[in-house]
Amino acid sequence: MTEFLKAIPHNFKPGETALLHKALDFATKAHAGQKRKNGEDYIVHPRGAAIILGQIFPDTATLAATLLHDVHEDTGTPLEKIRAEFGEDIARLVDGVTKLGHVRFRDSKDKFYVENLRKLFFATSEDVRVILIKIADRIHNMRTIHHIPKDKQLKVASETLEVYAPIAARLGIGSWKDELENLSFQIVHPKEYAETEKLLNQEMAEREESIKEMQKSLIHTLKIEGIKFIEVSGRVKRLYSFYHKLKKYDGDISKIHDIIALRVITKSTGDCYAALGAIHKHFQPVPGRIKDYIATPKPNGYQSIHTTVIGKGGKTFEIQIRTDLMHEEAERGVAAHWFYNEEGKNHAFTRSLQAPWLKELRAWQENTPNPEDFLENLKIDFFKNRIFVYTPKGDIKDLPSGATVIDFAFSVHSDLAMHMMGARINGKMASIYDELDKEDVIEIIKSKNPVKVSPKWLEYARTNNAKSKIRAHLNQENRGLIQRVKEMNFTLPRFFRKK
Repeated sequence: MTEFLKAIPHNFKPGETALLHKALDFATKAHAGQKRKNGEDYIVHPRGAAIILGQIFPDTATLAATLLHDVHEDTGTPLEKIRAEFGEDIARLVDGVTKLGHVRFRDSKDKFYVENLRKLFFATSEDVRVILIKIADRIHNMRTIHHIPKDKQLKVASETLEVYAPIAARLGIGSWKDELENLSFQIVHPKEYAETEKLLNQEMAEREESIKEMQKSLIHTLKIEGIKFIEVSGRVKRLYSFYHKLKKYDGDISKIHDIIALRVITKSTGDCYAALGAIHKHFQPVPGRIKDYIATPKPNGYQSIHTTVIGKGGKTFEIQIRTDLMHEEAERGVAAHWFYNEEGKNHAFTRSLQAPWLKELRAWQENTPNPEDFLENLKIDFFKNRIFVYTPKGDIKDLPSGATVIDFAFSVHSDLAMHMMGARINGKMASIYDELDKEDVIEIIKSKNPVKVSPKWLEYARTNNAKSKIRAHLNQENRGLIQRVKEMNFTLPRFFRKK
């Protein structure tokens, strides 16, 4: 128990420690005699998953449920006994994880595939703590995946890459997303993994000295300019992300500016902007490579200032500037909110999870009865790469790659879309059918009166939000037309009538 608590960076109160001790003891006894594929006692797995979760979300009830998450399913212990011993909240979490344990995605041709996805995303939108436990469980399984047969490794890793890593990304948990992607990448695409790793290692070896030199120069610059900062650290781009960037630029590594990023961590937002000014004073910034995600955070809550500068020898470096709290959120995502309200934690945490995309996820699950439509919407609205675009006032909109002006207009407001007669993208006239690129600024040109919505809009809409509203409008128009025809008491001329 002592080792378990030491592995979690949090000071638990005596009552919390007692609850965790009770849950670990209960789970250990329930799993007694059970072994994992590698020969370890089974309790190693739930304990490992709880430690992973505790790194970002040390909530006692959720950790206790993680320790107990396989007890009901794997040992036959009645859920009622868990409820009697640990209370309704923990029992409900265990039940939620148990139900998700039956969900499998490993064959998209399986008739139950879409329904299983529904179950998973219903759990995501109803109580995110259930999905946090499930992802921690998956991370621990991925870390020990080499003990299962090769064919099963491939299925589990593919599922992880296609389903669980995108969920972690949308929840804003960068550390989990990165680990899930890299562990899966190694199994699903071993050849590409080896080639990418070799290329990245070569690049790092060539730049090792310049990185150290740049880090020292950056620290020196901040000090002489009197900028308050906590630390300057470095991070190397994760392999899977690096692999996708290489594909995007046809293998031209010189076009990838963020292979290595230096992070400046400050105490306040003001210090972030002061640091940016000091850095640009001493290092030449690369035009068009400044992104202010503090003023306009990403929809998953990510905040930071990114700038790319040119160091000695013409080498480019990305520098990320954020406060310590912003850094916590970047690593922990939605779970970071838990730390900011010690009183009434569960209520505060629940409120913090009402992100727009979670509400949208819940809505289109309810309004998409057709399985094929649901899967297509999921692929576009959840799993597809995202782009961030802006309104003229600087509000950020999160859309799938390939989205058009039509999708943007509906993401702002349906009424705006219904009065849309054109658009400007980055100040230039554009069609409502034009595809958007990341960081575009879109201004919708409005008509005084509602415009005629064409069925063509459906061809160019990419998001479920836009499509569903266009369909609803067209259906209403058709019903209105039929009603008007009926009211006219229309009769065909005699020579058209059937004799």
